[in-house]
Parts: sequence; C-alpha cells; structure tokens
Amino acid sequence: MFHDRARIRVKGGRGGDGSLSFRREKYVPKGGPDGGDGGRGGEVSLVADHDLRDLSSFRRRGRYEAGRGRHGEGSNRTGAEGEDVELRVPVGTQVLDPDGRLLADLAHPGARAVIAHGGAGGAGNRRFATPTHQAPRLAEIGTPGEEAELELRLKLLADAALLGFPNAGKSSLLRRLSNAKPKVADYPFTTLAPVLGTVDSPDGRQLTVADVPGLLEGASEGVGLGDEFLAHLERARLFLHVIEAHEDVEERFRAIDRELAAYGAGLAERPQIVVLNKSDLMSEPPGLELDDERILAVVATSAATGAGIEELTRALFALVPEAAPAPVENEGLADFLVYRPQPPRRRSARIFRTDRGYRVRGKASAEELRARGVKADDVVEFEDE
Repeated sequence: MFHDRARIRVKGGRGGDGSLSFRREKYVPKGGPDGGDGGRGGEVSLVADHDLRDLSSFRRRGRYEAGRGRHGEGSNRTGAEGEDVELRVPVGTQVLDPDGRLLADLAHPGARAVIAHGGAGGAGNRRFATPTHQAPRLAEIGTPGEEAELELRLKLLADAALLGFPNAGKSSLLRRLSNAKPKVADYPFTTLAPVLGTVDSPDGRQLTVADVPGLLEGASEGVGLGDEFLAHLERARLFLHVIEAHEDVEERFRAIDRELAAYGAGLAERPQIVVLNKSDLMSEPPGLELDDERILAVVATSAATGAGIEELTRALFALVPEAAPAPVENEGLADFLVYRPQPPRRRSARIFRTDRGYRVRGKASAEELRARGVKADDVVEFEDE
C-alpha cells in the first residue's frame, strides 16, 4: 500500500558526563584534575533518497533515538560522540510540526535536514580548576538531546501529471506513454495510489509522468478519494488533462478546473495539454473549442488502439516548461537543511556530579533532575547562582 504520510517521534542522544578524575602517578602524589569532557550526543537527520517511493517504512516503526555520548575519562580524554541516526525518505518529503508549520522540504536527491540535535557533553573537572580552587571535585553532566513529534508528507515530483475523472483512461495512457505498469480495469477508482512512469524521447531525453487517482466534483473538500491526492499535483509543471472524447468535453473540463481552483496552491494556473481519450469510440474526430490560454494543445488519443500516442509524446516533450532555477541565495540550504525542534532555551540550572553525588546551582525541577540522570536515592546539594 502506498503511504504518503507518517508521524514520527525523534530524540537526539544525551551528552556524556564530564569526568571527575585526578592525576595519580608515581612521584606525583598530588596531581591536578585531569577529567575529560563528555562526548556530544548523536543527532537524528533525514536524507532524500531517489530510490525510495513512499513513507511505508515509517509505519512499522515511529520512534527514533540517537546514541548517547560517551563519558569523559581521566588523563584529559574526551568521550566519543554518540551514534547518529540517518533516516532515508523519498525525494519530495516535507517535514511539519504538530501545528502544521513547514520545517523542511527535501525537494531533491541528497537534500538533508537535521531534525533532532544531540545534547552537549558535560565539562570534566579540569575545566573548573582555578588558581584559588586547584582541586575541584565536581564535573558537569551531559544535557538531554532535542525531542519532537513530526509529520512527514510526501509530494510527488513529476514533470507532468495525468488528471481527470475516474475511468477516463489515465492509467491506460500511462502504460502506452511510459514504462509504468499501473493496474487497469473498466471501473472507477482502479488507481488508488499515485503511480510514476518515465517517458523516453528519440533524442534520449526523459520525463517523469504521474498518474494520480481520479477526481470527483467536491474532491477539494474530501469527496471521493479526498483532496490528499491533489497535493501530488502541486509540483507537476504540466497537466495532461484526460477527458473521455464521447462525453460533454467542455463541462468535464470545467468541472475538474473548479476543483483545481478550489484547492488552490496555483493548480488552476498550471499549463495543460487536453487529452481527448477513447477517440476510437467516435465516428468523427473529437475537438474542443475552448479559448483558454492555459491549454497549450489538444490531442485526440486512444489508449486501446495506440492512436495519437506518438503525437501526445511529441507535444509533451515540446511543451513541458523548463524547471524553475533555484534562487542563488538558497543554494547553501539546498543540500543541508538544519531544523531545531525546540528553540534554544536558557539553562535554568547547572547540574554537576561530585564525589558525593550531585550539586545543583540554580533552580531545577524534579523533572529536569530526572532528565539529567539524577536518581531518587542520590545525594543532591543545592546552591544559589
């Protein structure tokens, strides 16, 4: 089953604790502090993968947590960083927060977004040595990683998209045009999920065409298979508007056009090639007398006999708009999108590990203490900032 939406919970790894250690060597009975810092916690990131087609892998598992940083050690040794978690998603995946705000858009292969940073490692006791306090018996513990609940939404990337009413013959046309093998049958809603196919031209060019499930009047309001499939039209540069040639062509065109306008997102302004399919059922060649600047061509076809397919292919390669170039100022964000699930907060308290337990400088709630690894039977000393 095709899945274009998924919810996940992600959590960055907690930072390792700083080390509480003193140099102890022969002939050095009172060596100074040599506790190393804890390692950074691992991060969770998304990477767009051209080989993936949907988000079904996230249906089986919805929670991902990066590795914790290693604790610092004596001899000024810093702990290793926690293991990162890299989640691969299809190209065209968007990341949204629980309020529906867009956080990242992985619109091309290799695009990357960090969605949960790891916590910082704690400072070892060597960091707290001063001329007046040469043997500090405290070391900072690591901070928790960022945590968030996110929604993933996939919007297909295609040069052109087939749209029209159910049973108009879109899947049959895609079979004729491309290498795709969608399910074909003589009843509505044969296509229940978007299908992608590649169309080749004699000169070696390739275009990607998407077959989207058929629309009904009221689709923009959820009628039929709903408006979720309309979202897959948003990134298509050209529409192949398929209409059965023996129907009322103008009325069918306007009915789908109303749904595009009601949905918004610029779908009603997209250029179109009107495909009058099933022309073999008519004794005279079908036509469309409609003055609309969006209609770049009208092609009569028959998916059953193959009539008009070659003409449609030529029109497709000739009329599909060139992809809009990415703005120069955004080039730095294209390959590495960074997202912080929570805005950085001012640390309300500093928590240190001592040789007797923990020392808390400032105000810290019980929940914050538990998150930092403090247990109920630990000795905790509090002091004001």
